[in-house]
Amino acid sequence: KKVILADGIAAYATPVFNDANSGEIISFFLAWQGVLAYTFQLYFDFSGYSDMAVGIARLFGVRLPINFNSPYKARNISEFWRRWHITLSRFLRDYIYISLGGNKKGKTRRYINLFLTMLLGGLWHGAGWTFFIWGALHGFYLIIYHAWSRVRSSYLGFIPTDRLPEFYIARIVTFLAVVIGWVFFRAESLDSAILILEGMIGLNGFELP
Repeated sequence: KKVILADGIAAYATPVFNDANSGEIISFFLAWQGVLAYTFQLYFDFSGYSDMAVGIARLFGVRLPINFNSPYKARNISEFWRRWHITLSRFLRDYIYISLGGNKKGKTRRYINLFLTMLLGGLWHGAGWTFFIWGALHGFYLIIYHAWSRVRSSYLGFIPTDRLPEFYIARIVTFLAVVIGWVFFRAESLDSAILILEGMIGLNGFELP
């Protein structure tokens, strides 16, 4: 995962983000190449060395918990965080979200607690605006998901949640939301992140790389 997949994929991601950091215009296909490559580079890198830690610990008789569980298969952003960096997710839940009151103080307070928890999770990765926006974005994602879940259970509860079209649409929407977040996580500045996002939505043309 780490040496072959992550390091191999990095060759398709790093130049795109470096170009954006230099202020170069990023076209549609190049932007998606770089962002999707980074999406899988980050997973294989992070998951790979987490697996190494679990395996090395076993050699000394220590059993560490798994840290990744196919996160890109998640059907919603809440499930994504139950699958991605599981140990950090548990820490944020137990020591920040629950400490703030969790869902015990009403719907509005729950949304605020979710947002603050993810905001602090973003800042934990680095003290910069890109990490601030990444955390805030995931906070908004969670608020939207929980609000939608309430609406769906109240008004659309008669529709099965495991129907095939909705199952795959939910996965695609969740994956795209995560991918957009990774742009801010990887970019070195807000300007470079905006350049890549502009490329992803086709504002900079469709030239083949």
